[in-house]
Order: sequence, then structure tokens, then C-alpha cells
Amino acid sequence: MTGRLDGTVALVTGASSGIGEAAALSLAAEGASVAVVARRKDRLDDLVARIQDAGGSAHAFAVDITARGEAEALVARMVEVSGRLDILVNNAGVMLIGPALETPVEEWQRMVDLNLSALLRVTHAALPHLVAAAADGQRGVADLVNISSVAGRVAHAGSAVYNLTKFGVTAVSEALRQELAGQHVRVSAVEPGAVTTELTQHIREGVRENIEAWYDSMESLRAEDIADAIHYIVTRPRRMAVNEMLIRPTEQV
Repeated sequence: MTGRLDGTVALVTGASSGIGEAAALSLAAEGASVAVVARRKDRLDDLVARIQDAGGSAHAFAVDITARGEAEALVARMVEVSGRLDILVNNAGVMLIGPALETPVEEWQRMVDLNLSALLRVTHAALPHLVAAAADGQRGVADLVNISSVAGRVAHAGSAVYNLTKFGVTAVSEALRQELAGQHVRVSAVEPGAVTTELTQHIREGVRENIEAWYDSMESLRAEDIADAIHYIVTRPRRMAVNEMLIRPTEQV
């Protein structure tokens, strides 16, 4: 039985847990050869082993994409290993929220570095390969999927810089969509609401407890739900592009 992504190569950042891990498993199950990227090599190796045990193809790249030059080197190495790049899922990100007056500026910088700057560098390095894949691949199309957030649509007190980064992800996705549509590179922004992942664990004590209580007040989404959305986006026929997908838990208001 063949998959709809047979012969394609996908790169997924932030793949050591949560949405990135679930997306890598889903894409590999559909036939894509998946390059998984994160800092935690042990987790990546375990993910690659699970994909391979299920009959799929995967390679691990333990990289800090916020470090100077690493994003560009990553894409170059990945294409050297895999030969092409058809799908990029920019998932790596961090949510460090809390009142502005009490927030260390280092937290703001960390979000800008990972959520925005690293995403831009990976994207810039990947774009020529995505354009080439759309031109010469059997599908006749390539996909760039950026994981934004509900926070990229609606700003709230206590999450100013997280909002800044996610509004930026949504904005750059739309601008790139317009620029690349004629070359059959589809650009999509996925905007999840509350998802049960490790995202909240990085929030400092004194703030995290309130966020976790809010998550516990509803049936939150699972990482697999967002992976399903990514799977849907990249398996559409060439004529169809899903530009933006907002996904909230049913109970989230």
C-alpha cells in the first residue's frame, strides 16, 4: 500500500516532543522520508527508531537552530543526506508568558530568537529547495507549514511578546503565500489553541500554575489533533491550498 507522500522529504523542527513529534510520525506513515530536528538527541533517536520500526524512513539532526549559522547548515546537511526537500514544518517554539513588569528580558529574547528568527532562517535556507521540489516533483507542489497560534490572532495581557512572535509568524506566512503561489509552493499557518504538550513546562514558577489551571479547566487538544491538521494540509491535491487553519478546543472561548 502506497502513501500519498511517497517520494517526498519532510523537515520538522521541534520534533523531540509534542506537535513536532506527532507530525513526524504522521508524515512518515504517509510515506514521507522525515528529517527530525531538535536539541535533544536521545529523543530524536527514539523517534527515528519508532518510525523505522514501522517501516518508515527518518533521520535525526540534533541542532540548536537559534545558534548562528546552524539553521542554514542544517538545511544544507539535510538536503545532502536526503537529496531534496518537499515539506517544511516550522514547529519549534517556546511560550514564556507573564506580566511584563516581572518578566526577565531574556525570556522575551528567547522567544524572538526561536519563534521568529530561527523560523525565518530555516525558511530562507529551505525556500530554494521547496521551489525546486515543486518544479520537478511528482506532486508538482511543495509545502511550507508554519505553526503559529491563536495568540497570533488575539493579544492578551501577560503575553505581549509571545503575541508579537506569533502575529509575526502568521503575517510572514501570508506574505510568503502571496509571493510563492505562482511557483506552487503552498504556505500555511496553523493556529492551535490550548494543546497538551510540554509548552507550559517552560513557563517560570508563579505563572505556570495559573496557565496549567486554565488548561485543566477544559478538554485541551492533543498533539495528534494538530498533526492531523498538518497531514490534511500537505496531502491536498495540487490545485488546493489551505492557507490558514485555526483550531481551538471545543470548550475554549
